[in-house]
Amino acid sequence: MNSLLQLSHQSGQILLKNKLVLATAESCTGGGIASAITDIAGSSAWFDRAFVTYSNDAKTQMVGVKPQTLQAYGAVSEAVVTEMALGTLEHSQATTAISVSGIAGPGGATETKPVGTVCFAWADKSGWLHVETQYFTGDRASVREQSVRYALQVLNEHYLHDPIG
Repeated sequence: MNSLLQLSHQSGQILLKNKLVLATAESCTGGGIASAITDIAGSSAWFDRAFVTYSNDAKTQMVGVKPQTLQAYGAVSEAVVTEMALGTLEHSQATTAISVSGIAGPGGATETKPVGTVCFAWADKSGWLHVETQYFTGDRASVREQSVRYALQVLNEHYLHDPIG
């Protein structure tokens, strides 16, 4: 079993143990987190849905990101991924959400947001909210893969160290 499959399997075990259901809102990963999760047989027991919110319109229409937030901070921002994660919880049956938006490259970078800039948010219905930005290196495929892995690793570490109940 490859390491991403192992990570996804671990996510499933942790979510099942804690009686949690996951949904994702993904931009730069294009559904990669959801794909990794659904590679695991039986994932429907702990995975509800994925929103692939690549465009700004999708972010507002599907998960309720405010146009003012996008205008003020840009799609690749901690403010936007926070609204994406909280909106995912509101627009799904999930109890836990992961959101991600970033610049996988090769274009789209700015002086303050270079290629490899990826913003993440994790949230759950118990009130947990964790938001951070990471800077990955490599080509487009590498940045996207590192983002998927990181999103699942943080989810797993949180519930391993702070289980529900």
